[in-house]
Amino acid sequence: MENAPKFKALVVEKTADKQFVRAIRERCVNDLPPGDLVVRVHYSSLNYKDALSATGHPGVTRQFPHTPGIDAAGEVVSCLSGAFLPGEKVIITGYDLGMETDGGWGQLIRIPSEWALRLPEGLSLRDSMALGTAGLTAGLSALKLVQAGVRPDQGDVLVTGATGGVGSIAVSILAGAGYRVVASTGKEADTEYLKGLGAAEVINRDAVAAGAEKAVLVERWGGVVDVVGGTTLVAALKSTKYGGTVTCCGLVGSPELPLNVYPFILRGVSLIGIDSVQCPGAVRGEIWKRLASAWKPSRLAEVATECTLQNIEPMIEAILKGGVTGRVVVNMLAC
Repeated sequence: MENAPKFKALVVEKTADKQFVRAIRERCVNDLPPGDLVVRVHYSSLNYKDALSATGHPGVTRQFPHTPGIDAAGEVVSCLSGAFLPGEKVIITGYDLGMETDGGWGQLIRIPSEWALRLPEGLSLRDSMALGTAGLTAGLSALKLVQAGVRPDQGDVLVTGATGGVGSIAVSILAGAGYRVVASTGKEADTEYLKGLGAAEVINRDAVAAGAEKAVLVERWGGVVDVVGGTTLVAALKSTKYGGTVTCCGLVGSPELPLNVYPFILRGVSLIGIDSVQCPGAVRGEIWKRLASAWKPSRLAEVATECTLQNIEPMIEAILKGGVTGRVVVNMLAC
């Protein structure tokens, strides 16, 4: 392509075994992988998975040089398939974006058009990245609880890891839908933040996990949105009320699940896995419509902190250490 446009991107390069460097580079659209859709990225976000990719974690990215960013929102530059028109605003989350396919931390991306959704009315491009993969995951979790028949009058709904991106948005969605939300966190300093999002009660994460070794625990939760895994998920399942539902979407605490079958065969508890990466397009569209309307967090601006590629380094280190509250939006227009 003659006169191919150039753009800036954060590029991760492998210098030696388990050694990586990151720098903002000028790139050309011809450097991007094949795809029928080219999008000029206005905003991206920082997720835990992005931080892993940026530090060379082989479970996320194996091919370098590479540009992270599993979320992107921007305007269509061109679409060979005709699925989108130039200038249309789109959202891309999940699939292979930011993993092996160069992602949203570049001002241009080239992807299959099937990965993109039109920006729904009610959201700005920045709003969509304040939500991003975390918002989609939280929305999927809430939808599964609703579809499973969990009602506000059936008792408290627990959200674990509540100060993270998924947890923060889940608290807001469920509280707005009329549930009494109990938020679990290890960050007591963020109690008022969580109550501001709608949590009726904030409890320490150790209180949730207490007694996880027992066969069952006293019934408390009508439903649970868990992002932690491990003993927290075990204890949540063992303390869910008869017929209740627990969703699982993360492994911040542990990928292991040392669990007996009693919650399932004595109380009829359901455990539902949540995946936002390969989620079908029709379901994505439904969730994004809800996030743009009834499920849009009323205090979305308070959930998100904004940065640029130039000052993203300390944010990468912070999210790896569990030091980020809420969401981080990456302003790609400011490169």
